[in-house]
Amino acid sequence: MILIGIGSNLGAAGGTTPRETCEAALHALGRAGLQVLRRSRWFETAPVPMSDQPWFVNGVAELSTELTPDALLDVLHRVEADFGRVRRVMNEARVLDLDLLDYDGAVRDAAPVLPHPRLHQRAFVLLPLKDLAPGWRHPRSGKGIDELIKQLDPAQEIRPLGNGTTSPPL
Repeated sequence: MILIGIGSNLGAAGGTTPRETCEAALHALGRAGLQVLRRSRWFETAPVPMSDQPWFVNGVAELSTELTPDALLDVLHRVEADFGRVRRVMNEARVLDLDLLDYDGAVRDAAPVLPHPRLHQRAFVLLPLKDLAPGWRHPRSGKGIDELIKQLDPAQEIRPLGNGTTSPPL
Protein backbone atom coordinates (compact mmCIF):
# COMPACT_ATOMS: atom_id res chain seq x y z
CA MET A 1 0.00 0.00 0.00
CA ILE A 2 1.41 3.37 -1.05
CA LEU A 3 0.15 6.20 1.15
CA ILE A 4 0.60 9.95 0.88
CA GLY A 5 -0.38 12.82 3.14
CA ILE A 6 -2.08 15.86 1.62
CA GLY A 7 -2.34 19.24 3.29
CA SER A 8 -2.96 22.91 2.62
CA ASN A 9 -3.61 25.98 4.72
CA LEU A 10 -3.36 28.77 2.16
CA GLY A 11 -5.22 27.58 -0.91
CA ALA A 12 -3.78 27.81 -4.40
CA ALA A 13 -3.76 30.78 -6.76
CA GLY A 14 -7.13 31.77 -8.11
CA GLY A 15 -8.82 31.97 -4.73
CA THR A 16 -9.36 28.31 -4.04
CA THR A 17 -9.85 27.16 -0.48
CA PRO A 18 -7.37 24.77 1.12
CA ARG A 19 -9.92 21.95 0.73
CA GLU A 20 -10.40 22.74 -2.97
CA THR A 21 -6.63 22.81 -3.35
CA CYS A 22 -6.32 19.35 -1.78
CA GLU A 23 -9.04 17.99 -4.08
CA ALA A 24 -7.38 19.59 -7.12
CA ALA A 25 -4.04 18.10 -6.08
CA LEU A 26 -5.53 14.59 -6.17
CA HIS A 27 -6.70 15.19 -9.73
CA ALA A 28 -3.28 16.63 -10.64
CA LEU A 29 -1.65 13.44 -9.33
CA GLY A 30 -3.88 11.49 -11.71
CA ARG A 31 -2.84 13.70 -14.61
CA ALA A 32 0.80 13.07 -13.58
CA GLY A 33 0.30 9.34 -14.18
CA LEU A 34 -0.44 8.18 -10.63
CA GLN A 35 -3.56 6.22 -9.86
CA VAL A 36 -5.35 7.63 -6.81
CA LEU A 37 -7.26 4.66 -5.44
CA ARG A 38 -9.08 6.35 -2.55
CA ARG A 39 -8.72 8.99 0.10
CA SER A 40 -9.70 9.59 3.70
CA ARG A 41 -12.17 12.18 4.92
CA TRP A 42 -10.77 15.69 5.06
CA PHE A 43 -9.81 16.96 8.48
CA GLU A 44 -9.26 20.48 9.77
CA THR A 45 -6.11 20.62 11.86
CA ALA A 46 -4.19 23.15 13.89
CA PRO A 47 -0.65 23.90 12.68
CA VAL A 48 2.11 21.72 14.16
CA PRO A 49 3.92 23.20 15.96
CA MET A 50 1.16 25.55 17.12
CA SER A 51 1.44 29.01 15.54
CA ASP A 52 -0.76 31.84 14.30
CA GLN A 53 -1.00 30.32 10.80
CA PRO A 54 -4.43 29.38 9.45
CA TRP A 55 -5.57 25.84 10.21
CA PHE A 56 -4.79 23.15 7.65
CA VAL A 57 -6.99 20.82 5.68
CA ASN A 58 -5.40 17.36 5.72
CA GLY A 59 -6.12 13.91 4.38
CA VAL A 60 -4.41 10.70 3.34
CA ALA A 61 -4.68 8.98 -0.05
CA GLU A 62 -3.74 5.55 -1.32
CA LEU A 63 -1.94 5.49 -4.66
CA SER A 64 -0.94 2.90 -7.18
CA THR A 65 2.18 3.42 -9.26
CA GLU A 66 5.12 1.56 -10.71
CA LEU A 67 7.44 4.47 -9.82
CA THR A 68 10.19 3.95 -7.28
CA PRO A 69 9.88 5.89 -4.00
CA ASP A 70 12.46 8.41 -5.25
CA ALA A 71 10.64 8.96 -8.53
CA LEU A 72 7.28 9.17 -6.75
CA LEU A 73 8.62 11.82 -4.37
CA ASP A 74 9.87 13.79 -7.39
CA VAL A 75 6.35 13.72 -8.85
CA LEU A 76 4.87 14.86 -5.52
CA HIS A 77 7.31 17.78 -5.38
CA ARG A 78 6.57 18.74 -9.00
CA VAL A 79 2.83 18.83 -8.26
CA GLU A 80 3.49 20.96 -5.17
CA ALA A 81 5.52 23.38 -7.33
CA ASP A 82 2.76 23.47 -9.96
CA PHE A 83 0.42 24.66 -7.20
CA GLY A 84 2.87 27.41 -6.23
CA ARG A 85 4.65 25.77 -3.31
CA VAL A 86 8.10 27.20 -2.63
CA ARG A 87 10.09 25.48 0.13
CA ARG A 88 11.70 28.11 2.35
CA VAL A 89 11.20 27.49 6.07
CA MET A 90 10.23 24.26 7.83
CA ASN A 91 6.65 24.24 9.15
CA GLU A 92 5.67 27.42 7.31
CA ALA A 93 2.19 28.03 5.92
CA ARG A 94 1.85 26.40 2.53
CA VAL A 95 -0.31 26.15 -0.53
CA LEU A 96 0.14 22.40 -0.78
CA ASP A 97 2.05 19.73 1.10
CA LEU A 98 2.35 16.20 -0.30
CA ASP A 99 4.26 13.71 1.87
CA LEU A 100 5.19 10.16 1.01
CA LEU A 101 4.09 8.33 4.16
CA ASP A 102 4.49 4.64 3.37
CA TYR A 103 5.58 2.72 0.29
CA ASP A 104 4.45 -0.88 0.57
CA GLY A 105 5.87 -1.14 4.09
CA ALA A 106 9.39 -0.27 2.96
CA VAL A 107 11.91 0.83 5.59
CA ARG A 108 14.64 3.18 4.33
CA ASP A 109 17.08 5.43 6.12
CA ALA A 110 18.21 7.23 2.97
CA ALA A 111 16.06 9.86 1.29
CA PRO A 112 13.20 9.47 0.96
CA VAL A 113 13.15 8.09 4.50
CA LEU A 114 10.40 5.48 4.82
CA PRO A 115 8.06 5.39 6.46
CA HIS A 116 7.84 9.18 6.82
CA PRO A 117 9.98 9.88 9.91
CA ARG A 118 7.37 11.96 11.79
CA LEU A 119 4.08 10.38 10.70
CA HIS A 120 3.65 8.62 14.05
CA GLN A 121 3.77 12.00 15.86
CA ARG A 122 1.07 13.73 13.81
CA ALA A 123 -2.65 13.59 14.44
CA PHE A 124 -3.21 15.13 11.00
CA VAL A 125 -1.71 11.98 9.48
CA LEU A 126 -2.85 9.26 11.86
CA LEU A 127 -6.56 10.11 12.06
CA PRO A 128 -7.02 10.29 8.28
CA LEU A 129 -4.88 7.16 7.94
CA LYS A 130 -7.18 5.36 10.36
CA ASP A 131 -10.10 6.25 8.08
CA LEU A 132 -8.36 4.76 5.10
CA ALA A 133 -6.47 1.80 6.51
CA PRO A 134 -7.56 0.96 10.07
CA GLY A 135 -5.44 -2.19 10.05
CA TRP A 136 -2.25 -0.40 8.95
CA ARG A 137 0.82 -0.97 11.11
CA HIS A 138 3.90 1.23 11.32
CA PRO A 139 6.63 -0.54 9.30
CA ARG A 140 9.38 0.24 11.82
CA SER A 141 7.67 -0.11 15.20
CA GLY A 142 4.97 -2.62 14.25
CA LYS A 143 2.47 -0.53 16.24
CA GLY A 144 -1.11 -0.26 15.00
CA ILE A 145 -2.98 2.98 14.32
CA ASP A 146 -4.96 2.99 17.58
CA GLU A 147 -1.81 2.53 19.65
CA LEU A 148 -0.05 5.34 17.78
CA ILE A 149 -3.05 7.66 18.22
CA LYS A 150 -3.06 7.00 21.98
CA GLN A 151 0.58 8.15 22.12
CA LEU A 152 -0.11 11.51 20.41
CA ASP A 153 0.33 14.80 22.20
CA PRO A 154 -3.24 15.57 23.31
CA ALA A 155 -2.69 19.26 22.50
CA GLN A 156 -2.94 18.51 18.75
CA GLU A 157 -6.30 19.79 17.53
CA ILE A 158 -8.12 18.00 14.71
CA ARG A 159 -11.72 17.61 13.58
CA PRO A 160 -13.38 16.08 10.49
CA LEU A 161 -14.71 18.43 7.82
CA GLY A 162 -17.88 18.39 5.74
CA ASN A 163 -19.94 15.30 5.16
CA GLY A 164 -17.18 13.12 6.52
CA THR A 165 -17.23 10.37 3.92
CA THR A 166 -14.22 8.81 2.30
CA SER A 167 -14.03 9.10 -1.44
CA PRO A 168 -14.72 6.50 -4.05
CA PRO A 169 -11.83 5.84 -6.41
CA LEU A 170 -10.90 9.01 -8.28
